[in-house]
Amino acid sequence: MTLETPRLLLRPWRDQDAADLYALAGDPRVGPAAGWLPHPSPAHSLEIIRTVLGRPGVFALELKETGRPVGSVGLLTAPDANLPLAPGEAELGYWVGVPCWGRGLAPEAARAVLGWGFGPLALSAVWCGWYEGNRQSRRVQEKCGFRWQYTCRGAVCPAGGPPRTEQVFRLTRQEWLAGAGTPASLSGQ
Repeated sequence: MTLETPRLLLRPWRDQDAADLYALAGDPRVGPAAGWLPHPSPAHSLEIIRTVLGRPGVFALELKETGRPVGSVGLLTAPDANLPLAPGEAELGYWVGVPCWGRGLAPEAARAVLGWGFGPLALSAVWCGWYEGNRQSRRVQEKCGFRWQYTCRGAVCPAGGPPRTEQVFRLTRQEWLAGAGTPASLSGQ
């Protein structure tokens, strides 16, 4: 399955994306902020495509102007999610490589996946978290209409290091249908 936005094609990850994934995910500014370690090699990136990014509901963000992946977005359900979820809920995850930071691609991709989640998948809520210090991720969630729910102190991070503080946000189907996170609802932005 693929989804399309004005600038992106959201499509499944492919084995041949491993070199592009490594070029993006090997940068130490990307993974640790999101909770995972930088990729040490193209072979590792290929393994991540096959074991993590190849899951249903996870998409490569292919930039239409180049035809190459620049990040990832997806909806995970239990047991694959990192947050506790009720039936009919999912967790949103996303990241964009450094060369495309500041272009609004993460909110654009997230809105497309949320439309799919609240539309055809009929989810009741989508959860999303960000580790303190990751202002870019927080901003994406705010732009998409997510609202703060709770703080998790001492969250264990897959990337290792000391436990972190994670802020957890949620967006309900009713909020989405009411226009939360749509460009018209973001006055002054």
